[in-house]
Order: sequence, then structure tokens, then C-alpha cells
Amino acid sequence: MAEAHQAVAFQFTVTPDGVDFRLSREALKHVYLSGINSWKKRLIRIKNGILRGVYPGSPTSWLVVIMATVGSSFCNVDISLGLVSCIQRCLPQGCGPYQTPQTRALLSMAIFSTGVWVTGIFFFRQTLKLLLCYHGWMFEMHGKTSNLTRIWAMCIRLLSSRHPMLYSFQTSLPKLPVPRVSATIQRYLESVRPLLDDEEYYRMELLAKEFQDKTAPRLQKYLVLKSWWASNYVSDWWEEYIYLRGRSPLMVNSNYYVMDLVLIKNTDVQAARLGNIIHAMIMYRRKLDREEIKPVMALGIVPMCSYQMEGMFNTTRIPGKDTDVLQHLSDSRHVAVYHKGRFFKLWLYEGARLLKPQDLEMQFQRILDDPSPPQPGEEKLAALTAGGRVEWAQARQAFFSSGKNKAALEAIERAAFFVALDEESYSYDPEDEASLSLYGKALLHGNCYNRWFDKSFTLISFKNGQLGLNAEHAWADAPIIGHLWEFVLGTDSFHLGYTETGHCLGKPNPALAPPTRLQWDIPKQCQAVIESSYQVAKALADDVELYCFQFLPFGKGLIKKCRTSPDAFVQIALQLAHFRDRGKFCLTYEASMTRMFREGRTETVRSCTSESTAFVQAMMEGSHTKADLRDLFQKAAKKHQNMYRLAMTGAGIDRHLFCLYLVSKYLGVSSPFLAEVLSEPWRLSTSQIPQSQIRMFDPEQHPNHLGAGGGFGPVADDGYGVSYMIAGENTIFFHISSKFSSSETNAQRFGNHIRKALLDIADLFQVPKAYS
Repeated sequence: MAEAHQAVAFQFTVTPDGVDFRLSREALKHVYLSGINSWKKRLIRIKNGILRGVYPGSPTSWLVVIMATVGSSFCNVDISLGLVSCIQRCLPQGCGPYQTPQTRALLSMAIFSTGVWVTGIFFFRQTLKLLLCYHGWMFEMHGKTSNLTRIWAMCIRLLSSRHPMLYSFQTSLPKLPVPRVSATIQRYLESVRPLLDDEEYYRMELLAKEFQDKTAPRLQKYLVLKSWWASNYVSDWWEEYIYLRGRSPLMVNSNYYVMDLVLIKNTDVQAARLGNIIHAMIMYRRKLDREEIKPVMALGIVPMCSYQMEGMFNTTRIPGKDTDVLQHLSDSRHVAVYHKGRFFKLWLYEGARLLKPQDLEMQFQRILDDPSPPQPGEEKLAALTAGGRVEWAQARQAFFSSGKNKAALEAIERAAFFVALDEESYSYDPEDEASLSLYGKALLHGNCYNRWFDKSFTLISFKNGQLGLNAEHAWADAPIIGHLWEFVLGTDSFHLGYTETGHCLGKPNPALAPPTRLQWDIPKQCQAVIESSYQVAKALADDVELYCFQFLPFGKGLIKKCRTSPDAFVQIALQLAHFRDRGKFCLTYEASMTRMFREGRTETVRSCTSESTAFVQAMMEGSHTKADLRDLFQKAAKKHQNMYRLAMTGAGIDRHLFCLYLVSKYLGVSSPFLAEVLSEPWRLSTSQIPQSQIRMFDPEQHPNHLGAGGGFGPVADDGYGVSYMIAGENTIFFHISSKFSSSETNAQRFGNHIRKALLDIADLFQVPKAYS
């Protein structure tokens, strides 16, 4: 709205009598308010920068130190041990502000106090960093906390007792350690032992020993040097080489989706749901800008790194021929909207005021009611973001670098996020199992041209008011977008609400200018490129088989009675299911996080272990007693939990080997061992979806307020992608993907094997199950 007014705020016309100036007071008012809002944000950032910079200190503690120094001076006690007198002698002589002895004494005491205060902050920060390097608490048995861990926890609470802002702990987080090469290779060989026969394993041992003795020491030195210099020795390379340098389509291969609440529905009105949700998203962004969001804490005391949250809004992946780049803006006041082949620009503010939910509902309803047809080439334009990255980069340079196409593309790329208004309706019907899979497919790829896959996330709205997200992966991992989504869904359900007819509360302002259509001039050559990208994307989307289901017999409540972690239980069940499905074991990827370290992202847990394969083989033989099988299961679960903890504490395998491989490429050093390790396919890629990062409501009082999690495409053409969310005490959601083009995989068949594996393992412990 403010930008629309700015265009007519100042006009002039040349007449025979001279130049006629015209000013709009209303427009100038909005321009003035926008400027005030901008300066407020700058001042808030400056204030937060100061408060964050002195944490765990505060301006109040600084004043207390000054008052203590001055007070002791009046009592004739020199707590500075002569330093104040020293400072006083060093102050310049002569006229000016230092001319009286009293002023010079006060200034000296202020300088001394500030020095003591800064030194104290530095000491507390370094102490906190040392304390956060301790990870022994993770390896202790549940309910058997050592005295050392108790003392450690007390010290952590003492040093972080002041209410922290979002980024208060960033400089206190330890750096990700570089593991010893010998330890990494030992763990690697242990991880591949169940997958190789004796001859293959012996060959791999020889390659590993040669690498460890000859090549690795030189590579490791460079890696250690980088760990000293950089905030994190993995994250920048991981972002660049795993994500930004990938030339294959983002759709299915990289982007992932997130589902809405599936067991309740707040409204059927599409525009109203969007009004509340987008208002809640911008409220979250405001909190993010002001650092008012509490940092995520493990056990309630160990801070997790928050740096990934910086790129949540106003971020776009810009295509390049060799590598993409992430473009992040400090602010954006609009969203880009797609509906029926048309692109719109919708302002989120009127002057300095955020539009209320009812105003946003009105604006979205205007878009839904707009009868105008798409411009030539506009309908499938977003297919460029779904196809190959090189083709998109070339088209962007050739057809979108000037004129109205550049202006329209900038409106999308500079938007806070992208909104897709679909004409279809999707939701989960527990009586229709296929409904959840169809809903997931719509979120994963849509029709290949109604999502802008380059944006940090696309908010997808279906005609029945159901929502979902499609998120780009380079800027952050799933827990980050999950944090936003939990806040938004909780705010929508418990704070904003709807009228009895399903509309947003309150009356909208009809004087708001309607959303504006983006204007394009897309030539025939560009339309041909768009169609080519669409065909590539459509072939990829049509090849994806997605099977999503809700596992109802039990959830984490029953699993805990088996005296094991829910994640280990599911992972071992996946191994059993995969062996039943394929008749063999495979290299298995499970994502864990390393956010206890500065700028940490993820590490791989290699879930297929000798212990888990021993359990699976015993289950398949059918000749073992339940007691023996329980014992084998507990050994496999214990091994899995230990590996997960090692990965979280920086002692994983794959990120270290990945970085050693990159160093070898930079140095031009050939390593057959690293080449083979990095070429191994992950035929079973798994991930647990986090939940309850924000406690917006009591899940016991609102058990149906459950999201179904989300999913991703298969990593290998002949493999499976499996994500799961252990949603409360009594249910688990699974999302399984594979490719129709592979004769070896079938997502629904694998899902049925997972069901049976979970029930069979639970049966070993003779725990009553609510069979369905």
C-alpha cells in the first residue's frame, strides 16, 4: 500500500504558466510512516546487537559495577588496588571536561568499572563455552545422572539464567571438532562390515589403511587449520557442494514438504485460512527480527545454534551455470502469489502497519475472484524453477535481465515468501488411506509449475482451506522450518481464531488497494525453454511413488515401555522391513543434527549396523526364542543410540570424510578410498521429523492437534526415502517415496513391511497393542 501511494505522492505537470506541483498528504503520511518503521527496525537491531554482544552481562550489571566502585571510593576503600589512580594520572591535563579532580576521579572509576565488566563478560562466556564442550550427559543412562553432570547442569543454569535472546549464545557455542582420522576410519569400516563379504571387506581395509598412512595426514592438517579459522569446518562446504552446486532439478531431488494439521480443521474458507496463517508468519518474522524467539534448548539448558533461522524469510536461491547463490534481503514488505496461471504482488503492510488477518483475507479473496487470464508464457513460468538449474540460469540471463520481465522476476525473488493458491482440494481422510499420499504428492511437486521452488519456502493453499509447505533445502534443515510451522499453526488455532462462518475476526478495510498483477513479456524462444523444463519436471514428478500412512496401533508411549528410544525402535524396524522387502541389507542414511556446535547442521547416522543385521537375521530365521530376540534387539538399539550420540557430538563419519575428499580435490591428490566412499549410494535414506519445539498448547488437552510431518523424494533411483514423525503417545506418521521406474522398489509394499516389522518387534515384548 505504501509503495502504491509513493508512486503518486509527488506529481508535476508542465503548463504554459510553469510547472504545477501536486502533493498527496495521505501518500506522504504513508511514506513518512514507512520511514519511521524502517528506522525503528534499525534501532531495534542496534539495541539487540548491544544486548547480544554483552550477554550474559547487561547494561544494568554495568551500572551496578560502576555504583559499587564509586560507593567503595566514598567509603575510602580502593577495590581497584590503585588502578583508578593510575587511570586518573593517564587522563589528559588541562581545561575541558577533565578540569576538576572530582570529574577526573569519576571518569577514572567509570573506565575501571567498564574494564572489569567487560573482563567479567569475557570470562563468563569462555567458561560457558568450556561447559558446553562437555557431552558426557548424552551418554549416561536415563535416570542415572552422575554427580559431574549435576554440577555441570547447575553451572550452565547459573551462567545462562538471564533471559537470552535468539542469538545470545552464538559466540559461546563451541566449534565443531575435527575427529581423528584413525577414529573415523575405524567407525567407517565398522559401518560397512555387515554390507560386505570377507573379500570385499579385506579390500576396503587395505584401501583405508593406505589412505590413513599416506594421504590422510596431509589432508587432515588443512582441515584442522580450517577448523581454527572458520566458524564451522563443514557447513559452508556442505551448503555449496551438496546443495548449491547441484545441477539437477530442486523439485523432488532436494526440496521437501510439510503437512498441515490433519485431524482437525479450523475453517473451509481458503482466503480466511491464508489471512490468519500469513499474519502469524509475519508476526513470527517480527519476533525473529527482534530476536524475541527463545533459542531451542536441549534438556532445557543446552542451547542449539540458531544461525539457520536468519535465512527463513526474504531468501531466494538464484540459479547459476556452475553454482547457485542464496540471496537474502534484510526486509521484504510483500509476498508473491500464484493463482490460475497469474502472478500477483500482495503488500503485507499499510504504511508502517502490518495488515490484519481480515485485511489479508480480503486481499486473497480479490485474487481468487480476479477473472483475468494468464499472459502468454506466464502460466507455466515457474516450471523453470522445477527443471535443470543450467537451463534456468541461461533463460534467466537471456530473457529476465531487463525490462518488465526483470521487474516482475525481482518482485518474486525479493518477496518474503511465495504463496500458491491451488484450485484442487486435498486433506487427510482416515477412512481413505490414499488421501494422505495424494496430499503429499501435491505438496512435493504440485503440477510442476504452480510452486516457485527457488524460494526459501512456498506456502501452498488448497481450495478447502488445507495448507502445506514446500521448502528449499540449501538455506536450512527441516527443524528450522518446523519451528516456524509450529508457531504458525498454534497461533492460528489458539490465538487468532475464526467467526462461526469460518472467516477471520473483524471487519476489513475496503479502501486498501488490491494486489497488483505482475507484467511479463515472454517471447516464443523463452516459452519453448519453459515447456522443455516443464517436460523434464513432469517426467520426474510422474516417476515418484509416494505412500503416506498413519500407523495407529501404538506410538512412543508403548515404545518407551520396551525400554528403548523411539528413534532406535523405528530404525531397527526399518532394517527388518527393508530386508523383507529386498532380501538384503543396504547402506542406510539417517539425518541427525550437530546444532550444539556453532553453525552446525547435520551428520549421518549409518543405521545398518552389525548388531541390527544380527537381530534381523535372527528374526528371519524364526528359530530363536523371544528372550534371545529381545536381547539382540536391545544390543542393536543400544548401538544405534550410541552412534546417534556420537554423530550429535561431532564424532560422526561422513562429514569428516566429505571434507577430507574436498581438500584432496583442492590439492589435486588422488584417493581411491575417498572416491569409493563418496560414490556409495544411499538406497535407504531416512529422517525423523521433529515436533514440539515450541510448546504452544498442551498436547494432552488437545490430542488431535497433530501435524502429519512431511517427506522428501528418494535419494537413489533404486532406493527409498522414508521420513517419519512419532506424533505423540499413540501414533506414528510415515512418508515413503520411491520411483516407478525402478523394478526393485514399491513404496506401498515397503510401507506394509514397515507396519508388520513394528508389530512384530512390539510382540517380542508382549506389550498389549491396539491392533487396527
